[in-house]
This record gives sequence, C-alpha cells and structure tokens, in this order.
Amino acid sequence: MTSILWLRRDLRLHDLPALLAAHEASGDGTVLPVFVADPTLLASSGPVRVRCLVEALTEARDAYDGALVVRHGRPEDVVPALAREVGATGVHVSGETTPYGRARDARVEAAMPDGVPLVATGSPYAVAPGRLHTAAGSGYAVFTPFSRAWREQGWHRPADVPADVRWYRGPESEPLPGIPAEARDVDLPPVGERAAHAAWTAFLADGLATYKDDRNRADLNRTSAMSVQLKYGTVHPRTLLADLAAHPLADGEGAATYTTELCWREFYADVLWRRPDSARRDLTDTLRGMVYDEPGPTFDAWREGRTGYPFVDAGMRQLLREGWVHNRVRMVVASFLVKDLHVRWQHGAAHFLRHLRDGDVASNAHGWQWVAGTGTDPSPYFRVFNPVVQGEKFDPDGDYVRRYVPELAHLPGAAVHQPWRVLDGYAGGYPERVVDHGAERAEALARYAAVREG
Repeated sequence: MTSILWLRRDLRLHDLPALLAAHEASGDGTVLPVFVADPTLLASSGPVRVRCLVEALTEARDAYDGALVVRHGRPEDVVPALAREVGATGVHVSGETTPYGRARDARVEAAMPDGVPLVATGSPYAVAPGRLHTAAGSGYAVFTPFSRAWREQGWHRPADVPADVRWYRGPESEPLPGIPAEARDVDLPPVGERAAHAAWTAFLADGLATYKDDRNRADLNRTSAMSVQLKYGTVHPRTLLADLAAHPLADGEGAATYTTELCWREFYADVLWRRPDSARRDLTDTLRGMVYDEPGPTFDAWREGRTGYPFVDAGMRQLLREGWVHNRVRMVVASFLVKDLHVRWQHGAAHFLRHLRDGDVASNAHGWQWVAGTGTDPSPYFRVFNPVVQGEKFDPDGDYVRRYVPELAHLPGAAVHQPWRVLDGYAGGYPERVVDHGAERAEALARYAAVREG
C-alpha cells in the first residue's frame, strides 16, 4: 500500500512528522512524495520567491532520492487524481495555517476519493496556531502573554526520519516551475535543507553569543539568515529550538533573544489563524477614520530607493538587489511610508511580498501593522521612526548605506546619513529629500490626534 506525502511549506526530509505519519499509515512503509505547482500561489509569489522555491524543490528531490513527483495544476484536481492513479490509502500533509492554505485544503479534502483521507500531522510552527488560549478561552492579542504561554506549552522533540521508508516510484513527474527572468540576477543565498543546516551551524558557532546586541546592526552580518529557510520549511523551528537548548550558551542572552524572535513569528501566525482577514485589513479599528494619501510619485521614490533619506533608500535598494531587508531597516522604511508619506500599510506590504525572498503572509502583514499602529502593538500611532537617527544608531559608520547607495560612497563615516549637511554631499548624484521628516512627523501626529478626538 502507498501513502502520499504532499509537501508544501515543508520542503525537507528531516524533522517532518507528516512523513512519519505517511510511513506508518502505508502499512509497508511505502511513501510517494509529491509537490503540486499551484498556479494561484505561483502567480502571487513574486519572481524571487519562485526562484527560492525552485531551489528548495531541487534539493528536496535529491533528498528524496529522486522520487519526488511534481505536478502542475489546481491541487483540488491534481491531488485526488494522483491518489486514484497510485491507489493511495491516504494523503499526508503538514497542517496549513494561512487563509488560502486552509481553504485550499478544504477543497482538496472534499474532492478526495471515497475512503482516502487527507491527514494533517504537525504544522510549520513549534506550537500550532490556534492551540494557545487565554484563561477566558480567547486568543492572545498581545505578544508578552502569548510568549509566556508559548514557552509554558513547549514543543515536541524533532521527528526522526523513518529508517525503513520505501519511496514509491512510477508516476511521471512534470518539470519544476521555471525561474522568472526578473529573479535571475538577484543576489540570493542558497535555499534548501543542506544550506539551511549549514547556515544555522555557522550562526550557532559565530553569531549566537553576540546576537542580542548585534542583531539590530544593519551594517553587520549578524543575523542567522533562517527566515527564508523557515519560509519554505527547509528547516523546522522545532529543530532550531532543540539546538538552542543543547547549545553551551543555552542560558545566555543570545539564545533567549533568538527564541523570542521565533516566538514573534509564531505569534503572528496565531493572530492570522484567528483573524484571516487581517492579512489585508486592519486588525483593530484604533485608527478608523485615519486620512491617508494615495500612492503617487513619492511612493515610487520609496519603492525605488530614492527618497533622499540614505538609511531608507539603502533598505529599499537592498530589497530589490537581494530580496531581503534587515529587520531593523524594515521597521524604518515601513514607518517612513506610513508616517512620512502617509500611505496605507497595505501598499507597502504588497511591495514587500512581491520582492521578499522570505515573504510570509502572517509576519509581513502584522509586522507592517505593528508599525502602522493598526495591529497587535499596544503602543499608539505616535511612534514615528526618525530615519536619520535610526541610521546613525544602527549603521554608525555608514557602511550599510555606502554598500547600497553608491552615490554617497564619497562621504566618510556617519556623514553619509545627512548628505545635505556636507558641502559635496550631492556630488555623486544622490537625490534630495522628497519630504521634510520633521514636518511630516507633525502631520502624522495631527492626523492621529484628529482620529482620537473624533
């Protein structure tokens, strides 16, 4: 008998509970690994994420000894047809948590042949979204109590790979999705299970000890680079947590801070689980009635990294060049769009999702809302990041800016953050500021006050 293992956001072999479930349910250990190239998801992924997906699938195909079958089409058509084709006893998946994924799985389950179940085991998270509840039985709306409950809940140890698994061979596999031309020149790290473990091992050795202090430094390469791997499930957060717990610095500030960052990812997934509409709409009505401006030339300048604010422009250019932005910089560029340019957060979130290699619906939408003041952050709208101060603090020598804004390469040190104060600041052709931050901060606070008073 054969079980189908339908891979989605879990493109790995190790620590995959759905594989264990498929192996056990087959009776004789025979499993057919499958990936469905869903045209809806491919169309919404953006070129960079399609390239990352192809790389992760290429490595997964090797990990599954060439047995991975790729089929193109709507999952509700492809999966039931493949189940009939191989006489599968069941289709096994990691539980889905996004609004689209949950609706898709419901369609697939309804279309399955009689007697062939769609079985969800595990999820892409250490603690599955929807599991944690307050004493009143509701979900958590604030991070700190969620974090406390998340740690108290705990998580299973990483799952083993079945020793006697037999890969089913025979069904024809279709080609992997093509890599869009737009993504071919983007500077991306390798994506896949081997690459994930190599990057994680290097971070544990060289980055964990100083992570608490260095993670906010945009000019330093001190992050773990795991966000893109977690996006495609080439590594499970449970594996990272187990390695942190076993590390000699397990009780240090670096491990504690990193664990908290993983918890933020799980918190946002939990919020989206309970409020699927928050992927595109304000989570709260705190700013109902807020006046925003329509995207125009300044929005284009923001997208292209030519606002005249070096720290902002460096981040936006990094996004286009590498499909990634340092997390501290993400907050700064988001604040600039929403509170200096007065553009709704959804426009920025959509731009990020098109270009980010680690674009995750829950983290992206709720990260933007945290900045915009419409999400889970208990602090009100009046937090407005100063792009100059942020640059001077988290890129003190200007190396980050010079890396991505060559028009300012002639300026030394921190002078790069305020070219308007330097005699030859614009000699390299850098654009002047599209707005005055002080004036726009006052305007943002005035709009906020009008909402609060109204």
